[in-house]
Amino acid sequence: MSAFIKALFLRHESPVAFSANLRAGLAAIVGIALVGALASWTELPLLLAPLGSTAGLLFGQPSSALSQPINVMGGYLIGTIVCEAAFFIFPGAWLAAAVAVGVTIVVMRAVRVTHPPAAALPILGFGEPVHGVQLFLVVFVASVVLISFALVVHNLPPRRPYPIPAAPTRRDS
Repeated sequence: MSAFIKALFLRHESPVAFSANLRAGLAAIVGIALVGALASWTELPLLLAPLGSTAGLLFGQPSSALSQPINVMGGYLIGTIVCEAAFFIFPGAWLAAAVAVGVTIVVMRAVRVTHPPAAALPILGFGEPVHGVQLFLVVFVASVVLISFALVVHNLPPRRPYPIPAAPTRRDS
């Protein structure tokens, strides 16, 4: 029992320098502010809750597979499609959100583009009037803004590899 309790409180992240934490936080502020400014300018509902988690991954964990551009874009595409399909099959039912979250996770893992914030889209879709093409457009535009800003931030000194470079193959060497 003691080992189980210890495992609950064991931190798995390596310590990070305060300057790196500050940089991640400031980048998230600016990234979300850019999305918010674009939302204000276009009058599109771009400020969606899952994007806060996306910003946390893009700026705080850029080396994670979950933060890579293909995962962000692919995960949100899958989440949007599954969300719409579930609400078509179960119109207005809270069960649609539950089913869609599970199916989104299964499909993202199967296609190897897991992005956990994308699994929140069905819950968002249940409570918000944004659906269909508008939901995809909103998530696509906001994701492009965040990924573009992440590419800039991680290429400023001190540079961090983002996106993660492809592993060399035998043919490359």
